[in-house]
Amino acid sequence: MRLRRCAILFLTPHERLDFQLGSLASGGTGVASVIEWLALAPHLTTQLILDIERIAVLGDVSPVNWIDYETLATKHRTATLDALLADGLLLREHEDSDNARRDANLRAMHWRALDAIAHRFSRWHDVDTIQAQRTFSEETDMDFLERLGPCPPPVRPPQSDARLTLPPAATTPLDEVFKHRYTCRNYDTERALPQAEFAAVLFRSFGARAVHEYAEGVVLLKKSAPSAGGLHPVGAFVLVRDVEDIAPGWYHYHPIEHALEPLVDLRGRDVRALAAKCLGGQPYFSEAHAICMLAGRFRRNFWKYRNHAKAYRSVVLDTGALAQTLYLSATELGLGAFITAGVNELDIERELDLDPMEEGVIAACGFGVKRAQRTEIEYDPPNGVWPTHGMDGG
Repeated sequence: MRLRRCAILFLTPHERLDFQLGSLASGGTGVASVIEWLALAPHLTTQLILDIERIAVLGDVSPVNWIDYETLATKHRTATLDALLADGLLLREHEDSDNARRDANLRAMHWRALDAIAHRFSRWHDVDTIQAQRTFSEETDMDFLERLGPCPPPVRPPQSDARLTLPPAATTPLDEVFKHRYTCRNYDTERALPQAEFAAVLFRSFGARAVHEYAEGVVLLKKSAPSAGGLHPVGAFVLVRDVEDIAPGWYHYHPIEHALEPLVDLRGRDVRALAAKCLGGQPYFSEAHAICMLAGRFRRNFWKYRNHAKAYRSVVLDTGALAQTLYLSATELGLGAFITAGVNELDIERELDLDPMEEGVIAACGFGVKRAQRTEIEYDPPNGVWPTHGMDGG
């Protein structure tokens, strides 16, 4: 039997506080600092705690070249080797297991190690941001600024007294769209979103305006937003809550065909509750008529930008560009829109059966018919949308 280490592995020391009754009984605080070593490997679903003996083995094994089990056993205890095999940090040659398949997939996709770690271990599940804020406020009597300290100024401190004043921009119809662009927290739950407006926002945000075969088998897309290399690896999984003549459900938007691919029928389920769970418990966003989970197809991006320092960042930039295009498309039609990174990626992935390292959720944006009267606070300083405004939001 031959072994090798997993493709990507990071070890980091982690401090935790441990209650020790003996310390308390002898007059101490009862609290002791314990240093543990955490192993972060993106082909695994959880982080692991390792002892020094296991770390020593991992330092002796290549992630590329195979080594005989018997050779390793001359230097390390077989119990330690077997434990690392069970953990999935060591892998057998020709192994057929979930860990081995995920490791092979990472190698084939050319993930950059730091990006793979960040993406895998920054995902949420079962997080309720509203409850977290409520709990935090109950645990402290400090106000907002006392907790956070002074806010940095909106502009970096000037380095010179000299400034070149620029001419004002000529007013165009685009300025009216920008004036009314805001993050909407007030959606009309009594009205359906017209299908024509739904379709228009999807096409202008995610649809392909041109399809070009750059080379044999290399198809590039032209959309309303830019993308690194014209690859457009970010796709939209649409959670339809209330759209005219479209059943509630999960859909995938096909950007070339301008069509919805049904994935999960949600008739009979509480779609608003599902949306709130996916959106980190944010109830105002869960009332949007359509919610788009933006997911990066990393294999497509990394096909060109292999183990590239900017590859993952370009997927995140694509996501932001698509969301802003959705904002402007919705605003032009008089609809409200939002984007949030506060999503429970694991819960979304379970709903859609996604492998996060293959097709991972980055953010969610949604849109819909806004209410006639504001009930949730909005950030609308120019009063372009609501007669009054609050200072919460984006």
